Amino acid sequence: MDVQREIDTRGLNCPLPILKAKKALAEMLSGELLRVVATDPGSMRDFQAFARQTGNELVEQNSSGDEFFHVLRRR
Repeated sequence: MDVQREIDTRGLNCPLPILKAKKALAEMLSGELLRVVATDPGSMRDFQAFARQTGNELVEQNSSGDEFFHVLRRR
């Protein structure tokens, strides 16, 4: 997967990972991919809701240990 931008939100709790992702997506072109690395377990459901509300596509979600990874496609 060719991700154009990645942001690190480790150590931040809701709503900061979402807010940082929203800001990053606003600076990207339609169709580009953003990868978000988070440590907040709630980010799994938060990014699902964020994608539904904004129309950006949640391409992938997974976790490894205490880290959660989200890939969003800019609408």
